Amino acid sequence: MTKIYHNPRCTKSRQALQLLESRGVEAEVIKYLETPPTKKELGEIIKMLGIPAESLVRKKEALYKELGLADKKLTNQQWIATMVEHPKLIERPIVVHNGQAAIGRPTENITEILDT
Repeated sequence: MTKIYHNPRCTKSRQALQLLESRGVEAEVIKYLETPPTKKELGEIIKMLGIPAESLVRKKEALYKELGLADKKLTNQQWIATMVEHPKLIERPIVVHNGQAAIGRPTENITEILDT
């Protein structure tokens, strides 16, 4: 089962969805701003991505500055909790396919997991 954590207002997210559709990949579309992933789901995605949780945070998002996150040293679990509480901070789009995940910036990242 393929999932895309999608924000319809984001150009890259729309491009990722279009890429999946053009390849005939049926995906569960999760509008993560309306239905944020749980801590467990986000932890699993981060594990599949093979990155520290902080790397999934949108650091150019105004909310990042408002919350003073640049000055904080958080653990992976604290970053995950922060993203679940403030899903706007989650980098997008994220595609999960066959036990792998990719951040669709650039969309070629998604192609790599679809082709494996």
